[in-house]
Amino acid sequence: MALIMSDVDRFETARPRLEAIAYRLLGSSSEAEDAVQETFLRWQAADVQRIEVPEAWLTKVLTNLCLNMLTSARARRETYVGRWLPEPLLAGDPMLGPAETAEQRESVSYAVLVLLERLSPGERAVYVLREAFDYPHREIAEILDITEAAAQQIYHRAKKHITDGKARTEIDEATARRIIEEFLAAATSGRTEPLVRLLTQDAVSVGDGGGKIPARAKAFEGALAVATFLRGLFKPGKAKRALVGGAPEIYATTANGGPAIVAVVDGRVVGITCLEVTAEGIAAVRSQVNPDKLVRATEQWAAAGHGEAPLHTL
Repeated sequence: MALIMSDVDRFETARPRLEAIAYRLLGSSSEAEDAVQETFLRWQAADVQRIEVPEAWLTKVLTNLCLNMLTSARARRETYVGRWLPEPLLAGDPMLGPAETAEQRESVSYAVLVLLERLSPGERAVYVLREAFDYPHREIAEILDITEAAAQQIYHRAKKHITDGKARTEIDEATARRIIEEFLAAATSGRTEPLVRLLTQDAVSVGDGGGKIPARAKAFEGALAVATFLRGLFKPGKAKRALVGGAPEIYATTANGGPAIVAVVDGRVVGITCLEVTAEGIAAVRSQVNPDKLVRATEQWAAAGHGEAPLHTL
């Protein structure tokens, strides 16, 4: 059935929330956009006038599309080259969604997106809908066609998996910048000791190059191993510049609400490194260098019109 303008407007009003849900479920902006577009096509084909609660209908359709995509994505990731990491989003990206509460900010943090990969698609959906968007268990049950009791049980199980894997500290933008500046000073000092002092003893470092940019699939583990790797990573070199097409300029920013380092070459984002910060120090250094997962970041970087000088150039 053809949509009238008011029906299109109603969908467009819901689009930001739908995109934020889809991104949290899929960990990819392009896949999230695909899921939302497919939701629109189904909205377009539906008898909209007979849908009593459009927002609930749209959420149900989107969530189940994402569950199907997650199932197929797991099969694809078995053949993914190297370690698969979620796509980071820079500060200000509307796809990050609501950030009024600590739970909402936590649900889109890069560390939690990584932990969400451990959950089953159903657990992930229940956790995201409850934790990030405060859906009642009754509505979650209706969306997923399960009982309310099952929704509650799945949520508590998922929350335990996420909570057991984290002890992070929420920090403001000024603190995030200070942490990045200290980290960069240590990483570019040419010595491992300053880095070791910033890292937790069980710190890890991992990168996602998608087979297009060299990135070690197996994580570096332990403060000394991570510090040694990072010292080499932040050392300027002709090979690095040839690989990314120029001398990367290094900026401090936030991604998914946490401190992040952005490497930019001629306005193109070529890497985003997200730091997981705990009360004991930096617990994880996760780098996204797969060009396919940096397209949106490059668009957002250009739109923000960054004019400040880089903190460092490799």
